[in-house]
Amino acid sequence: MKESRRQAFKIHGSLFWEFFKIGLFTIGGGMAMLPLIQKVVVEDRNWLGEEEMIDCLAISQSLPGAQVVSCAAYVGKRYRGLTGSIAAALGIIMPSFLIIIAVVTLLGTIGDNSYVNGAFTGIKAAVCGLVILSACRLGKQVMKGPFQWVMASLAFIAIGIFRVNALWAIAAGAVIGILVLLIHGKRRTKT
Repeated sequence: MKESRRQAFKIHGSLFWEFFKIGLFTIGGGMAMLPLIQKVVVEDRNWLGEEEMIDCLAISQSLPGAQVVSCAAYVGKRYRGLTGSIAAALGIIMPSFLIIIAVVTLLGTIGDNSYVNGAFTGIKAAVCGLVILSACRLGKQVMKGPFQWVMASLAFIAIGIFRVNALWAIAAGAVIGILVLLIHGKRRTKT
């Protein structure tokens, strides 16, 4: 049975509203939003499964532009197609757009206020905690064996210590993963 326009509007409105709330109440950008997106999309709404969410994060991380916009568009597309993608992307973008307009208008008058500066200092610390939480949750889901731990450690060392561009670390990880898969595949066919 074909769904009515009212039902479609309600579902798209729900996509828009959930991502609007995430965009409105998360300070600190993409990495700080990921735990909230994952909670809403996987746990609360069941729009994606755990494995699909990991794929979403991997794809949105590798695309140009803002990771959370790509992630929202991916979720919307998987759940409701192109119109769902548009609704989710607009939902995540709209709060930032409105807040930037308000901040630019107000910051000129309160920019040197010590209370405002103190609030921003506290917000930065909270964002750091959200980013660590996101990394820990994602790590628990993805790193299921010694190979994943070794690859994650090598990538961390390459990027964090030797200042290798993250793109090269991702490309190297993909090549090594494919080689390991090919080697294991050949071993299985011989036995």
